[in-house]
Amino acid sequence: MGKLFSKQKNNGIWNRILSDDSTRLRLKYDAYYHIFDDQTGTRVTKDGKEYVMLSSNDYLGLSQHPKIKEAGIKALQKWGSSTTGARLANGGRIFHRALEEDLADFLGMEACHVFSAGYLACASAITGFVDRNDLVCADKNLHSSLWSGIKLSGAKCERFAHNHPEHLREILSHEDPKTNKALVIEGIYSMEGHIARLPELLEVAKEFGAFLILDDAHGIGVLGDHGKGTANHFGLTDQIDVICGSFSKSFSGMGGFVCASKDAIDYMRSHSKQTIFSAALSPVSTACAHAALGIIRSEPEHRKKLEANLSRYRKLLDELNLDTWNSESPAVPIVLGKKEKVYYFWKALLEKGVYAIISVAPGVPPGKDLIRTAISAAHTEEDFDLIEEAFRYAVTKI
Repeated sequence: MGKLFSKQKNNGIWNRILSDDSTRLRLKYDAYYHIFDDQTGTRVTKDGKEYVMLSSNDYLGLSQHPKIKEAGIKALQKWGSSTTGARLANGGRIFHRALEEDLADFLGMEACHVFSAGYLACASAITGFVDRNDLVCADKNLHSSLWSGIKLSGAKCERFAHNHPEHLREILSHEDPKTNKALVIEGIYSMEGHIARLPELLEVAKEFGAFLILDDAHGIGVLGDHGKGTANHFGLTDQIDVICGSFSKSFSGMGGFVCASKDAIDYMRSHSKQTIFSAALSPVSTACAHAALGIIRSEPEHRKKLEANLSRYRKLLDELNLDTWNSESPAVPIVLGKKEKVYYFWKALLEKGVYAIISVAPGVPPGKDLIRTAISAAHTEEDFDLIEEAFRYAVTKI
């Protein structure tokens, strides 16, 4: 009925909707928006078939941790489902402040603001500080949330080559010294698995007086002392202006955050529309994130298991001579270079019960079409037996 109704429309936007090649190809190859019927640990079920999940950002394997479940249940019973308001108005609660204070302390920052989505948080990390008269220098491989923040800020933007401090310096050397500048980077780039060259990039930022914004969504929980992230990993936390991220990776939850000085957070709360007008993080999501933070701080065994699993996985990929784009993290791409190869490799993994994600140009640079995989501390020996069998089979299909 909906399809018939839409065909009756006669205007330019409906014509574009009904003739879009990107949507037609996505539906034809059925590589995205899959719905799983059930999940137990690292296993998911779709249409009666079980798969090992090899593309989740649940790096520490905490999504089924009993302490997190218990915290969420208690929060729901006490506070209900939502605060039904924005933080500026009626949405703030004591549990938001408690999480913000503990997270800021953990990351070595002075203050924090939590959001109902990581996308909102990362966009706010830019719109909250940058305006249309400023210059943003952005790593060309930034996440979409950061590009949205840059666009919404209205600032002039210059892209520099991925993780390339020398190119950044070259760009800044041609800019007006009087212009306010911001440098936007990620701690770990989730598609490539690369760790930011933070010491060299920070040196350039200092040289040109740039405000440094670090999205560490994929670094916190993985890098640094007790998982304190990329800045801590390099011993540079006190020199970073803003750290933002998401609770949907190592925290195994929902929502996001921006950490900075108290003055900076107060300023963001006055100037970022995404901060001012978005609904507050729910009681359940806040409680789950807070419980996850406690686990990250007190249970180092999850990181140790992640490191062991990652070592085993890399050994397999090296043996099969697969290109992992020099990944340095649990986000491990399998670069195959052509869309056709990626599709057949992905289908072969599915046949053998392993679920991964396709990413092709323009989502990645031309010639870098890939399968995106991610290792979790929750992966078991039985999972790896299936993964190994699936990969050995998939390489025969390309």
